Formats: sequence, structure tokens, C-alpha cells
Amino acid sequence: MSLRIAIIDDNAVNVVLMRGLVRQFDGTEAVEFTDPRRALDWLLTNEIDLVILDYQMPDLDGLSLLRRLREQADKAMVPVLMVTADHEVALRHEALQAGANDFLTKPIDRIEFQARTRNFLALRLAQRQLADHAQHLAAEVAAATATISAREQDTIERLSRAAEYRDPETGAHVQRMAHYSALIARQLGWSAERQALVLRAAPMHDVGKVGTPDQILLKPGRLTPEEMAVMRQHAQIGHDILFDSDNPDLQAGAEIALHHHEKWDGTGYPRGLRGEAISPLGRVVAVADVFDALTSARPYKPAWSLERARAYLEENRGTHFDPACVDAFLAVWEEALLIREQFADSEAEFQQALS
Repeated sequence: MSLRIAIIDDNAVNVVLMRGLVRQFDGTEAVEFTDPRRALDWLLTNEIDLVILDYQMPDLDGLSLLRRLREQADKAMVPVLMVTADHEVALRHEALQAGANDFLTKPIDRIEFQARTRNFLALRLAQRQLADHAQHLAAEVAAATATISAREQDTIERLSRAAEYRDPETGAHVQRMAHYSALIARQLGWSAERQALVLRAAPMHDVGKVGTPDQILLKPGRLTPEEMAVMRQHAQIGHDILFDSDNPDLQAGAEIALHHHEKWDGTGYPRGLRGEAISPLGRVVAVADVFDALTSARPYKPAWSLERARAYLEENRGTHFDPACVDAFLAVWEEALLIREQFADSEAEFQQALS
């Protein structure tokens, strides 16, 4: 590991002297300046391991340069040896307060110079090794976290897929409505993190259908009131499956499962919540889920046209749906249509949905 030393002194003779002393240290590189302003510009934009700095320089003295250097966060730990006269005690106190680490006295003594320089190079080497180790540990933690996150996401996707296998809706439906939900969230001004959360959690909206009997879930015709009451239990079942997890994605999934069938006017289920009592996640997913359900073919109905589905959202704005969520979705209509094309049902899925 090479260490770089900056020598800053307006006296060229002193620079030559210190350069000769520095060259006796293996694995070091000297960068020399007689112009303090040029030195400062270089220091602020380059990596450095030790600064040997004269105080008495024209235009920009060593103390002023030191203060400017310490203002830069990445230079806060760089050792600085300041060269002063032996009698300048007050200056030394001021330099210590400004961030100087130690002093060399004029005229420079070779043994003292080498001892102090060697000590600070050893300190700087230890700092860099510690930083490299910390960076390595951070990378390992990030990799382990990514692995855990990937496993969690895989579990979530498989959980969502389990509900899909029992539901006549297609896997593409889950992808579309999740991306519609993230699109609405973005238009509402949600943070990128929260947009990603709804994208991951929305596919779990109907996971509670794993608890719905097949004769009801797969019935091709209209459900009776009694059957509908059983079907509606899937919202509570989905919540109960997910809610007590420590995973934020599953917690969000529980919230969505419970709230995405609630209606803005309070006529939804399972709890008949009204307006802002409904979770924002549930309000967003409600628009996305209904739009995709309307525009998808099912055994009991043909797909609606885009115009008819759009009109339905507009007509039910403020009754079924949160008006802000409808407005957000319609404001990005063209992007929604691109999502619809990107995650279109395959021919096999389409035929399965009709069967």
C-alpha cells in the first residue's frame, strides 16, 4: 500500500531537504508545492496520507490552509505536521485547535523529522487498513442482507403463487396490478422506498383465497349471497396469515389483503371502513386490482374495453375509490397501458382464464 506525502513550503531549499528525507521511507511518494494555493487546490481533490506544512508562507499561511483542509470531511483524519519556529508557542496552540497533529521545529532536525514522519505514516497506514477492513465488512453485510432479502422475496412470490394456483386469475394479473399500484404510488408522490414496497406487497392481496372452498372460488357463474359471504372472508384470512410477521413486506401485504376491498363510501368489506380510515396501501391497490380485473377475461365474463373500464373508474371516483388514487392512475394512463402490454397474458393463460 503506497502512502502519499504532501510537502508544502514556499522555500524551495526546505522542500528539497524534506523530499530527500521522505525518500528514505519505502512505499512513499512525495508531492511538493511551493505555492500554498496550488497546494490547497490539489489537496482538496486528491487522496493524501500525510501533510508536512510550513506556517510562514505568503498569500495563504499554513494555519489558513489547515483550516480549509479540515473543512473537507474526507480530510478530517489526515495527519498534519506543521513546521514552526521554536518560539511560536501561541501559534502552536492555535494550530492544535485548527487540527494540526504535531509540529516540526525550524531548523528541521533529520532524526526528529524521520521519527515523527514514521510515526504518522504508521498511524495513517493503520487508519487505511481499518477503513479497508470496515469496507470489506460492510460489503459482506450488504451481500448477506441481499441474500436474505432475496430469500424473503422468493418466499413472498411463492406465497402469492400458491393463491394464484387456486384462483382462476392469471399470474400476469398479479404482475400487472402490482405495477399499476407502484405507478399510482409514484404519481401520489410516495417515496421510492414506499413505491418498491407496494410493488412487492401488492401480489399478496388475495393470498387469503387459499382458505376459500373450491366450489365457491372456482364457480363459473354468479355466487349466491351465502357464497359471496364466504368468498369475502378471504380478505380477513389473508390478513390473519400475514399480519404477525416481522417482515415489512408481509406486514404491508396483510394491510393490503384486509383493506383492498373496502370502499371509499364505506360499503366495502370486510369492515365497512370509510374514506381515510382505509389504509393508503389498500386504496391504491383497490384501483389497480379492479381495473385489471375489469379488463381481463374470466370464465364468468368477457374482458371490458379499456374505455369502459376507464369510465367505470371515473364514475366510481369518490364512491368505490379514493378520488386521489383514481386521478393519479388516469394521469399516467399511457404508462399503465405500457404495463398492460408488458405483462399481457400468454395464450395458455388466456385460454385457462376462459375455461
